[in-house]
Amino acid sequence: VGSGVRMPTTGPVTLAVASNRGPVSFDRDQSGALVARRAGGGLASILGPGVEKHGALWLASAVSDADRAAAKAGIVDAEGFRLRYLVTGADQYRMYYDAIANGTLWFLHHGLWDLPRQPLFDRPWWAAWDAYVKVNHTFAAVIADEVADGGTVLVQDYHLSLVCGELARLRPDLRTAFFAHTPFCSPAELRLVPDEVAQLILSGLAAAGACGFHTARWASAFDACCEERLGRVPTTFVSPAAPDGADVARVAGSDACAKELRHLDSQVGDRRLIARVDRIELSKNLFRGFAAFDDLLEQRAPLRGEVVFAALEYPSREGLAEYRAYRRDVESAVKAINDKWATAEWTPIILDTTDNYARSVAALRRYDVLLVNPVRDGLNLVAKEGPLVNERDGVVALSRGAGVWDEIGDHAIEVHPFDVVGTSDALGTALDLSARDRSIRSAALRRAAVSRTPIDWFDEVLAAARTPD
Repeated sequence: VGSGVRMPTTGPVTLAVASNRGPVSFDRDQSGALVARRAGGGLASILGPGVEKHGALWLASAVSDADRAAAKAGIVDAEGFRLRYLVTGADQYRMYYDAIANGTLWFLHHGLWDLPRQPLFDRPWWAAWDAYVKVNHTFAAVIADEVADGGTVLVQDYHLSLVCGELARLRPDLRTAFFAHTPFCSPAELRLVPDEVAQLILSGLAAAGACGFHTARWASAFDACCEERLGRVPTTFVSPAAPDGADVARVAGSDACAKELRHLDSQVGDRRLIARVDRIELSKNLFRGFAAFDDLLEQRAPLRGEVVFAALEYPSREGLAEYRAYRRDVESAVKAINDKWATAEWTPIILDTTDNYARSVAALRRYDVLLVNPVRDGLNLVAKEGPLVNERDGVVALSRGAGVWDEIGDHAIEVHPFDVVGTSDALGTALDLSARDRSIRSAALRRAAVSRTPIDWFDEVLAAARTPD
């Protein structure tokens, strides 16, 4: 085991967190030793500070070969975390993760299915569902072995929807909370999945001491599903997550970010900048954002050559054919718009598909308008992170389909996620705001963004798990 990683002496723990991906991923250095590095993504930044504060054990799936090798060491200390990996076979993990968690539950909760074609519950799908059940039960069995009598377990997200139900059977003494970082589907949408599956998911979640959501909208949808299917409403709570402001500020002040900002400035010049920072993800609604920018240039000739759209879009879920096709289509759409409008001195859309966090933060520092137009989002941390580091009194054009709308919508420019013309108009409105209006809105967005911390969120989830029924 390489630098930054050691095996601690450990006994039963009183607090554990379970998620599909952990806060750390492993690689091999030139000597072949395992070296840990902090994982990217919103979940690690949301959970990390609270896990470190409380010294929780973090249980997660071993995703890579290096992760699997690290798992053989048992529980390890790495990058400030105590971590135990769960190892499943490659085929079983693919079925659990790609076919069910991402290929089914993600689509269900985000309303992404093309109903004439999807979903299709054939025999391979049912085999994948069996794998999903087994992985969830494996998580529960390991948790049951690791956590002391009366301990607390915080289960994260749709990958592990059945864990609390199995824990209630194995270890009824444990105090548990489940937190959904996604939206939750409506009762009508839940009817699309087989009755057996819907029943298992809801009963598994309802077995938690409490189920948490980023906004009351998703909690209400869950309540409605439970009322229809289970005939009762479990205990729920609402606790919107917060960005790790110190970490974002550290990256914003780094030499790497300064270098990326200089590079972005060389491309944008003194033009105004519309930016978006997200994954190449179906729910993020990239196409309508680009179509709205195309319409803006069509309708507002003076803006041609005067505004640049920087899209920092790192790849996501490329194990699914739909996502590989989506990436190709995104790249084609950007090329078509640039071919239509570009001049020798001006490229309308800068599309960057590298996973470069410093570059993304540079765009957040530089934007005049931040476009966040998801079809549906559990929260959307970028809409809070942007105002924390922006240096130009930038404003946010925000979809009301994002959970974060309930917190900051009063200070953003509203976007209907399916209305391309409306989104075009919203971008135009944002660009037309006076300096005073921009200053007022950006200050209000910043205050909202700093009003909560990841520790606040973690402590609220912990309290929900430990509150008696």
